[in-house]
Amino acid sequence: MAASAPLCFAIVFFACSLFLHGTIAVDVTCETLPLTQCSFAVSTSGKRCVLEGGGPVPICKTSEIVGDKFPGYIETDQCINACGLDRQAVGISTVALASPDFTARLCSPACYNSCPNIVDLYSNLAAGEGKSLATLCVGAAMPPSASTADPNARRSALGVGSAPTAAPLFP
Repeated sequence: MAASAPLCFAIVFFACSLFLHGTIAVDVTCETLPLTQCSFAVSTSGKRCVLEGGGPVPICKTSEIVGDKFPGYIETDQCINACGLDRQAVGISTVALASPDFTARLCSPACYNSCPNIVDLYSNLAAGEGKSLATLCVGAAMPPSASTADPNARRSALGVGSAPTAAPLFP
């Protein structure tokens, strides 16, 4: 017996949804999201949602930061945890990128390879500071002893040739 078209569509839709890491909603308006889903969400219009303080309870607002690759997207708790983020954090800032612990979590395979919305956000934030997230991640992968013991180790990990040797001195 042949399956009906709506049943086939439902099965295919369900199967495809298993491969999505976030929640893609039909209509995401930051101002109507619960606080537990606000941070790292992207509105249907492609603007990122952000918690704003200023009162006794933070509120969810639409920011001017574009996340147009992920319109209507609510980040999963799995990615929030894998990337070392806090949904209750107020605002969006590049300050976290200066923390080696945060950068290590952001650059971990569990985050970097599985959470494209978060990687996109921090790639854009790093670019706004004149940095590359990929370069920061390579730097985060270098053990501190390697970068201090061998001055060329860090340059090599970044794909840059070794520093030039000094020219010989002639009398």
